[in-house]
Amino acid sequence: MNLPTKLTVLRLILSVVIIILLVFPFYTVGLQFPIYTISGLSSPIELQYIIAGVIFIIASLTDFLDGYIARKYNLITDTGKMLDAIADKVLVNSVLIILAAQGFINEIIPVIIVLRDIVVNAIKMEAAAKGKIVAAIGSGKLKTASLMIGTTLAFFYNLPFALIDIEVASLLLYFACIMSIVSACQYFTMNKDIIFPKKIED
Repeated sequence: MNLPTKLTVLRLILSVVIIILLVFPFYTVGLQFPIYTISGLSSPIELQYIIAGVIFIIASLTDFLDGYIARKYNLITDTGKMLDAIADKVLVNSVLIILAAQGFINEIIPVIIVLRDIVVNAIKMEAAAKGKIVAAIGSGKLKTASLMIGTTLAFFYNLPFALIDIEVASLLLYFACIMSIVSACQYFTMNKDIIFPKKIED
């Protein structure tokens, strides 16, 4: 197992830690995270979300590092690519679903992001089956950047922007949804001849 793959596995482990932090009923084992009140905020801040946000940032950095190291030192493997794709979805999609269920973000956000991933992954699998590698596109990268920053801000209660009543976290997440739809349409347009090959007439 090379370094990029180890970083990917670390991201998977951190994802599980975040999920446990967000959904485990710690009160049943006698644990209670501190809750803080900040002047200007409509809701109190729970420490477990701040901790989960810090871990989310670390996990997101491993996503950048494993790809960078793998490309720079030619350490790209099929196992690494498979684990990387799994780790990305576990980290982002699970967090979005939980945050939506707990009222931090709108429910439509994880619905659009997850559906987009299903469509794009299906397109990539079909293309790969026919010998074509589908590279990442600009709109997809913009979607990912907006999604990661918006999710991070959601963990931190949209601070410091909440103090001036600007919903930057929500705006970034909605923008990520728009770019998800745009990128899915672009992936389909770029690969529609592979998905629906034209019949050769005699």
